[in-house]
Amino acid sequence: MVDTVTYTDAAPERTPTNRLEARVQHAANRAGREATEIERLPFDLSALDEEGAFVNVDASGFGILDRRLDWQALGISLPRGSGVSFRPPRCGLLPDRYRLPLLRPAAHAHTALHRYSYHFTLTETLFESPSYRWVPWQAFDTFDREFRAAQSALDAAKDIALADYDALREEVVATFLQLAIDSARRLEATGHVIPEGFNDVVVRGVLAAMPSREHLRDRLVLRYSVGVILLGSEMIAEQRKAREELQKFETAEADLRLAQHRHVAKARLIQEELWAEEERIRRRLQAEEEERRRESEVKERLRQLKIEAAKEQLQEALSPLEEGAKQLHAAVFEAATAIRASLQKHQYLPGSSAKRARDLARWFRLMNWQSDRQLESLIAELEGLASRPAAKKKRDPKGTSGAIDQVLGDIIEFCYADARSLTEPHRMGALEL
Repeated sequence: MVDTVTYTDAAPERTPTNRLEARVQHAANRAGREATEIERLPFDLSALDEEGAFVNVDASGFGILDRRLDWQALGISLPRGSGVSFRPPRCGLLPDRYRLPLLRPAAHAHTALHRYSYHFTLTETLFESPSYRWVPWQAFDTFDREFRAAQSALDAAKDIALADYDALREEVVATFLQLAIDSARRLEATGHVIPEGFNDVVVRGVLAAMPSREHLRDRLVLRYSVGVILLGSEMIAEQRKAREELQKFETAEADLRLAQHRHVAKARLIQEELWAEEERIRRRLQAEEEERRRESEVKERLRQLKIEAAKEQLQEALSPLEEGAKQLHAAVFEAATAIRASLQKHQYLPGSSAKRARDLARWFRLMNWQSDRQLESLIAELEGLASRPAAKKKRDPKGTSGAIDQVLGDIIEFCYADARSLTEPHRMGALEL
């Protein structure tokens, strides 16, 4: 940091003499003088670099031992509109018998640093901080012993404060409570209104600002750091090294990105191959399913054709019987119609009609090869009614003639469909054949 002249990499082979002459010529050009008029001022930092080191004592966290009080907590009311500013005083948050032993080790450490060190305005300007002071190696051991003694004293003071923490806390609370009472009296004496809970507010504020056990144990830190001079040429070397490391890092990062891209591309290719294989399998399964479906449809169609062929063969075998049954039903229909017409005409069943009904029953029993139970029952009922003695007089409609008429109506209704089908032309043609 001290050698502020920056050298580029354009002429790395230049010797220190050449660099000095370059600086002399640069100063002469800027000052408008001859190079022989420029003074060569010796500036050697080797003594500072080789015979000592820069040390900084860092005492942190000790501000928690003090706090700033407001004027109202002290019972003081400042004049309004005053052009003079009054800064509130600070007070210790621990009793002095505990607070001062905690503060003194930091002061002793700084005193030891100032006793065995030197300060240089030039280095402070270059470091941009007055914290670091130069300690010769001959005095460094003595400084280190005094500093460690200060650390030991701080640790002992912290142990005492932590051991008596509850007692010192009660003492601080009692002290500030008495201060709040006195402040309230002063405010009341000067004609101010005392806020409700004024004492509690003051005590709570103190308790909130008072350091806890953890703060006393962990936040009170006393240490020192050691530093050496980093010359301009070393900074240039460090910068060059940093650039080389950066280039290596960028190269490694580029290789890593390339490897990642290759890995991603390979993974994508594998994934696409898997998708293609899944699609191929899906299409094959779909084709097989379609083939099975078509095969099933063909088998079902063949089965239906076989069933239809069997039905046709059965129909061809049964058609003469069905035709005969229909003709039988037509003959019964005609006979029943004729008997019913005779019954309606004479209002009773003549002997010829009764004989025809009995003949119809005998004829139907002979021709009923299909065992038509319902029609057989109706004809048997008609036969029974026709076998009763017939009177020449008109019968009661609610008597035997009515029952015969009802049975004849059932027979006519039962045989009507077959009798009508026989009247169609193609049926008649079939009968003729």
